[in-house]
Parts: sequence; C-alpha cells; structure tokens
Amino acid sequence: MDLIGLDIQLSDRTIVIGMVFIAAFLLVQSFLVPAFGENRQAQKRLKKRLRAISAEGERGEISLVRRKYLRKLSPLERALEALPGMERVQQLVEQAGRETPAYRVVLYSVCLGGIAGVAGFFLLPQPLLGVLLGLGVAAWPFLSLTRARSRRLASFEEQLPDALIVMARALRAGHPFSDAMHLVAEEMAEPIAGEFRTTFMEINYGGDVRGAMLGLLRRVQSVTVMIFVTSVLIQKETGGNLAELLDGLAAVVRDRFRFHRKVRTLSAQGRMAAWILSLLPFVLAGVLTLVSPNFIPMLTQDPIGRQLVVGAFVMVVIGILWMRKIVRIEV
Repeated sequence: MDLIGLDIQLSDRTIVIGMVFIAAFLLVQSFLVPAFGENRQAQKRLKKRLRAISAEGERGEISLVRRKYLRKLSPLERALEALPGMERVQQLVEQAGRETPAYRVVLYSVCLGGIAGVAGFFLLPQPLLGVLLGLGVAAWPFLSLTRARSRRLASFEEQLPDALIVMARALRAGHPFSDAMHLVAEEMAEPIAGEFRTTFMEINYGGDVRGAMLGLLRRVQSVTVMIFVTSVLIQKETGGNLAELLDGLAAVVRDRFRFHRKVRTLSAQGRMAAWILSLLPFVLAGVLTLVSPNFIPMLTQDPIGRQLVVGAFVMVVIGILWMRKIVRIEV
C-alpha cells in the first residue's frame, strides 16, 4: 500500500509539474515574447507579402552579407552551415545583430541542453524535471536571440522616422537615393546605420535597388519597413517626388510607433492580470501543500477530484487564450 501511495504521489507531482510548465509556456508565448514588434499573424502576412514581392527570382541570388559571411568560414564550417535549418538560424542571428555563426548557436544549444538534462535527470527527484530543465536550457540561446531581435527591431522602428527625414532632405539637396542612404549610415546610430550601410554597399557594388531593398526587408522583417520598401520600389517604377513621399511616410511611421506604445501601456494591466489569475491556482496549491500536506492528496486520490483538477486546468488554459485574445490588439 505504501508503494502504491508513493507511486500515486509521484504521478501527481509529475502531472502538476506538467501543468505548471504548460501554463508558464502559454503565458510566455502570449504576453512576454511579443513584447515589441509585430505579432505572429502580422509576421505571417509580412512573409507572404515578401514572397509575393520577390517572386521574380531574387530569392536565388546570394546577398552581399551572405557571401561575406560564407567567405570567412572554413570548409568544415561551410558544410555545417549547409545543414537544413541553418539558414533560418543565421537569419535570426543577423536580425538580432550578432555575429555568431549559426552552427555554433545550435552546438551551444545541444551541448548545454544535454548537460543540464542529464544532470537534472540524475540529481533532481523527478526525472521529468530533468527533461524539462534540459529543454529549457537548450531553448535559452534561441529565446535570447529572439528577445534581442525584438529589441533591435523596436529600436530600428523608433529610428526609422528620423532616417526618412534625413533621406528626404538629402534628396531635396540633389543627392541620389544611394547617397541618401549612405548619409543615414554615416550620421545615425545603430542598428539603423548598419542596415542602411549594408543596403548602400549592395547598391554601390553593382546590385540593383530592388534586390538591395528586398534584402533590407528580409533582414528587418517589419510592417513599417515593408511600407518603406514598397513605396521606394513603386516610386522607382512610376516616378514622383520621393522626398515628399518619405516625409509623409515618416509622419505615418512616427504616429504608428506612438500608437503602439500607447496600446502597450494601456494593455499592461490586462497582461499583469493574466499572469496573476493564471498562476494563482498553482501558488494556492503550493501553499495548501505546505500548510496541510494531506489536503491535496485527498483531492487527487478521488476520481471525482481528479476530474475537477483536469477541468480546472482546462479552464485555466482557456482563460489564458481568452485573455490573450483580449490583450492583443491589431494595429
């Protein structure tokens, strides 16, 4: 009987650990990761639009950044970079503003996750905790890059209106479009200076404006950048006053960024309420376990009690998704 009770207790702990992990994962994905920049639906629309714009063959060309990057690698490193999925990891690294090769990020993730998982599997009281620890440590490099990409994108969008104004003034002064981008690269700070410098180099070294601008959009995947790139490409084909177009676009981008900030400030209370209401049942269960250790086993050992626990967890998940729907506002 003692062994059966111990097995039930371990099973209950495993179930609770799994519930806490799922709830925390949903909360992070819903209210923490998309702190700045575009949400996932906007990213899907952006990628669809990018594929539609670049459907004429630019995808097969290797950008100047990619050629320079591959030239610095050894034959073994190039072979590792040719593995499936490495190009997406390298794109994430570039968007985060880092210079670490993609294969090193994957190796760090596998090694750190494997070491943490094996150590947790043998040292922690629950093997499931070791597996979750290994998965969390393995995901940490990618989460860090995603966070850095979001911060860099937010900084880029904040600098973009000033950069457009600088370009408009340069165009009015008689400078060509490429020199206007070079002026932004020389006068402004990172990250926008580096991205515009790369675009200027691709144009200056013999590339066409369309390919260079689409390269900028691939590196900085944002709706505001897509509007800027589309406006420039349309103006190059149809003509018009590009300086006035950039002035108007700068005003729109500045208002849009200000509205994003206002929406995030107004929705902060909702996000905090989502965290508190979602984690409160687990905190309360932990407090009851400390105060009255026999209370939770009485609930979980009864079949009806188990059904109530499962129903409560399902309602917590539904509540998280519901609050995510309320807090996320399409702009």
